[in-house]
This record gives sequence, C-alpha cells and structure tokens, in this order.
Amino acid sequence: MSCALIGSMCAGDVRCYAAMVKAGEVVIDATERQLPLRHSHHRYVIDAPNGPVKLTVPLVGSTNAMPVMMQDVLLSEHGNWRHLHWGALFSSYGKSPFFDFVADDLHSIIASGSQQRLLDLNIQLHQLIVDFMDLPISTTVVTTSEEVEQALERGAIDLRGKMGGKRGDKLPIANVPYYQMWSRGRQEFTAGLSILDLLMNEGREAVFTLLKMANDFNLKNNLQ
Repeated sequence: MSCALIGSMCAGDVRCYAAMVKAGEVVIDATERQLPLRHSHHRYVIDAPNGPVKLTVPLVGSTNAMPVMMQDVLLSEHGNWRHLHWGALFSSYGKSPFFDFVADDLHSIIASGSQQRLLDLNIQLHQLIVDFMDLPISTTVVTTSEEVEQALERGAIDLRGKMGGKRGDKLPIANVPYYQMWSRGRQEFTAGLSILDLLMNEGREAVFTLLKMANDFNLKNNLQ
C-alpha cells in the first residue's frame, strides 16, 4: 500500500478514484489555495441523454484566484443549486441499476444537506462513494501545513494538481470502458465522468474496473 496526497474534489472523476485505489491510503489536503486551478474542487461531470453535463456548486465570494484555504471556502445557496443538482442526477440516473440503493444517502447530502463549507460537502460525498462501493481506500483529512509536511516526510506521493484539472490529466491510467446507460447510439465510450457515473452503473462491481485502470502503472515511478 502506498499513500497519495491529494486535494479535495467534489465527486471526483473515475480516473482520480483509480489512482486512489492504486494508492490504498489517501491524505486530503484541506489547506490548498487558489482553488480555480482545478475546477474539480466544486465541479463534477455526469452523463445524460444528450451527452455529459457539468454541475457546479456555487461558492461564497469570487472564485477567481480565491486566496483562502479549501477548509475555509463557504458554500452559497444561490440559484437553488441543491434542487437543480438532484434533479439532474435523478434525470440522468434514476433508472440506472444502482440508483435506488444509494438515492436516500445521496439525497441527504446533496438535496437536503446543510453543509456550510465546500470541504464538508466533498468529504461526505467521498465517504459515501467509498463506503457504498466498498473501495479499499483509507482516508485522512489534514488541516495544517505541518500535517501536510509530515505526510510528505512519511513518503506520501504528491498528486495535488496532477489530477482533476479542467484540461484533463497526464496520469498513465488506461480508460477502461464500462456499461453506461446513455451510451447507446454513441460511437465511443465516454471517459472522464464523475465517479458517480461508475457507481450508478456498476455498483460494488466498479472496484474491478478501477483496479483494471490502475493495474498497469507504478504509483511511485510514474506519478512523481
């Protein structure tokens, strides 16, 4: 088992979770700044009948070079985003194989949640995903620069800024096709979607897809 130091993500994409499964142990840095450098902090992409849809969680204050740490970023309730996100998820995955199994817990986090901080929303979603899919990932959240340095000194591989970017990543991870509800009629498999897409379509069997994706690279040699 290795350890990966990552930033907080909102229902991060499938490739990110493949890297986490490969590591086994994940340390989430809550002290990150300049959040717009990686839109995955408060954005995630789901599948829909007409193609991928990007969902954005609104934040308090400007997101242009936001100077505060991740753990201090506050959620905004502007635009009734919780209702809109849940509606989009229900529309996209309401008839998927595993939606009913996770719907109540997911609804309580997104639609009925009372989180004030972005970090809390992201961690709750991450834990739901790990628990429901029974992923072999242990997670620790660090809230001080000292704890971040200690993780690096213990040999944690720094993946901050190397995954979850709006331009994609350069990780040596294969995109392994899996069943997607809305792939009928499309010529190609849609990669780079939120882990929620894999969860809804494969449930706990999804761990085998993640393991296949991560099987052919060495975390330490290839990701530093």
